[in-house]
Amino acid sequence: MHTAKQSISNATRLNMQRLMMVRGVVMACLSLVILALYQASIPMPYAPLISAIASLGLFSLIAWWRLRTSTQTSQRELVMQLLGDIAALSWLFYFSGGYSNPFIWMYLLPITVAAVALRTTYAWLIAGLSIACYTLLMFYHVPLSHLHMHTHGDAKLDIHLVGMWIGFVVSSVIVAIFIARIGQNLRDYDKKIAEVREKALESERMLALGTLATSAAHELGTPLATMAVVSKELTQEYANQPELLAQLNILQKQVSRCKEILSSITRNAGQTRADAGQGLPLREFLQDAIQRWRDTRPATELVVSMPNNPIDPIIAMDRTLTQAIQNMLDNAADESPERVLFNAEWNEKTLSIQIRDFGKGLSTETKKQLGTPFFTSKNELGMGLGVYLTQTTLARYDGELNLNNHVEGGVLTMLNLPLKKLRLEKP
Repeated sequence: MHTAKQSISNATRLNMQRLMMVRGVVMACLSLVILALYQASIPMPYAPLISAIASLGLFSLIAWWRLRTSTQTSQRELVMQLLGDIAALSWLFYFSGGYSNPFIWMYLLPITVAAVALRTTYAWLIAGLSIACYTLLMFYHVPLSHLHMHTHGDAKLDIHLVGMWIGFVVSSVIVAIFIARIGQNLRDYDKKIAEVREKALESERMLALGTLATSAAHELGTPLATMAVVSKELTQEYANQPELLAQLNILQKQVSRCKEILSSITRNAGQTRADAGQGLPLREFLQDAIQRWRDTRPATELVVSMPNNPIDPIIAMDRTLTQAIQNMLDNAADESPERVLFNAEWNEKTLSIQIRDFGKGLSTETKKQLGTPFFTSKNELGMGLGVYLTQTTLARYDGELNLNNHVEGGVLTMLNLPLKKLRLEKP
């Protein structure tokens, strides 16, 4: 919710800035017209007209000061600015022909800005006041009937029609540039709101999975303890059968590994980094993740390739990243139980990991649904959370996960992870 409120405030600030730009164009246009009339020696009440333009400049100065001194801009401030515009324009039109002024169309500018940038109540307020001022100017104004046919040298111009032409040109430019930008700003705002809503749903989904994991850890504790006791008794009973004893040792290791994972879940629930504040060289971190995986899949040959360079940044020890790498290795080993290739490359800024299996590859339908929670292509053997959890973990660090069919068969999994949020300063 805080992000949404901040996005609303940012949108209003942008609209305030664009209102100032629109007002600047209006001030420039009116100033040039008044200067042209003065140069043509046409009698006009110049003092009130100049004071109206100065008022618009004062409103822009106040808006600029507010934007500089405050990080929050409310819609009420924007409304007050538009009300000031209506007052200044009304003052100007009163002394320059009222409703017959060719620039009377400028009342549409605050209405348009209010319609696209403010809530409905404020928009109707601005529209109603503009209509009321326009209506009053029909009856109360200083008439300027001499602003029509005017001779300047050999040329005869209808000043009113020239003013209408200038007004059309200026209004076209304002609508094409500034109003279009305000509309784009609103579309960007809607996009941000959609992203916030999507992140909120994602957080709820992850919270549900976290609750499920904690519950599962609690329920699995007793059967794992029973399996550990039974496997230990069987080891003592069949101590004279080496082949069976080797299999029992593997079973004991797997049970111990399961208990370690469950303990990690309950111990680190709610933490982003399992060992907060602890640092580890990147090469050692990867070697630890690889060794942990090899302990769980001893039958699968993992061919590892890592660069032999002096660059070895210190990164935070995030066990969820270790699990993300292991998830992708598990998927590869499920498809290619004999051999899996693991290649890691990194520099000061980025870590790139490529994992290749030699399985049957991804079908078009499977590729479309990869990353969807509880979708699995392993029938009843998979939970459908490996890719989803890996994507979620990488997204926390602005990383990406891509899975594509390799040209020589199998699947090539690519993990790209910026190290900016993971790096720690060396002691």
